[in-house]
Amino acid sequence: MPLFILVQTDFQQVGETQFVITIPEADNINHIVVFLTGLQQFPAGLAGLVYFSWPNPNAPPQWQMLGHISNEKPSAIFKISNLKKKPMDGTSTTVIFDQQMSHNAQIGISVEPIFNVKEENPVNNLRTVVETSHKVLQHFLNYVTSFALTPSQIPSDSTDMLVPLSRIQNWYSNVERRLIQNPDFWWS
Repeated sequence: MPLFILVQTDFQQVGETQFVITIPEADNINHIVVFLTGLQQFPAGLAGLVYFSWPNPNAPPQWQMLGHISNEKPSAIFKISNLKKKPMDGTSTTVIFDQQMSHNAQIGISVEPIFNVKEENPVNNLRTVVETSHKVLQHFLNYVTSFALTPSQIPSDSTDMLVPLSRIQNWYSNVERRLIQNPDFWWS
């Protein structure tokens, strides 16, 4: 049964343009919705970058950018359930919101010039591209290796073209390395 939490609007200002709210029982939440209430818009030329932080009792919050809201885009839905299952991999930011350690999940909003947020590449999208590419590569390697034959198993009258498995494994390693270095290399 889905867990619904009432709308929370009690953001605490923790910096000149930074606001944080605590999310109770976040372990049971799959998605969060962030929206402008209609009571107040962003000042002209500004928008809010939306960040999320899972609790870590032994470290300061690690903030993951989810996306943004603005007067032109006054609401957004973010899937957070997949964020808690993944280790931090350098795509998070530690010191965005000046605050102490927290034992609760939190949403942070950083109000910034709109030109900073128009074309942002949220962590979710980058991870999705990297993970999907990796899974496709792994699936292809598994598929091809399922047909592998030893030299003694190859019929002498075969007319099939053969590709050494080592060549495919080498290709796989090269593509995987390039993907780690630059997730956008597919489109280069």
